Amino acid sequence: MFAPSQLEVRRFFCATYRKWRDGAPLIPMEALAADWIAEHPEYHDELADEAGALEKVYTVEEGRTNPFLHLSMHLTITEQHAIDQPSGIRQAVDLLSAKRNSRHEAHHVAMDALGEMIWASQRSGLPPDGHAYLDKVRQAATR
Repeated sequence: MFAPSQLEVRRFFCATYRKWRDGAPLIPMEALAADWIAEHPEYHDELADEAGALEKVYTVEEGRTNPFLHLSMHLTITEQHAIDQPSGIRQAVDLLSAKRNSRHEAHHVAMDALGEMIWASQRSGLPPDGHAYLDKVRQAATR
């Protein structure tokens, strides 16, 4: 399992943005990331400033989304969908995408469920509950 540091994640997204913007060849993971970067032009200025990105601290009090966390969650859900892990997430995200008429909006709903699962795991000290996560995405897809 690959567990990049915060700085490595930020460097990855900044480098991917630069390559995508300049039309340089992308490796497969960069291509996936570039798709989500393209969907979020509000992050482009921050991605263009790697030095600033490496120093920036995002706090809850600031009330602003951390673009690197947000893009990372898009990649996580993209990968979960590709390998159908947890089992059933592909169908749930597909149903949610059809219901919302938007893969992007479906991801945002799934992100809320994913974030809640991670928060509950951290708070309880227990492993992440993939079933609860999947159930929340399914519920959103069938409501």
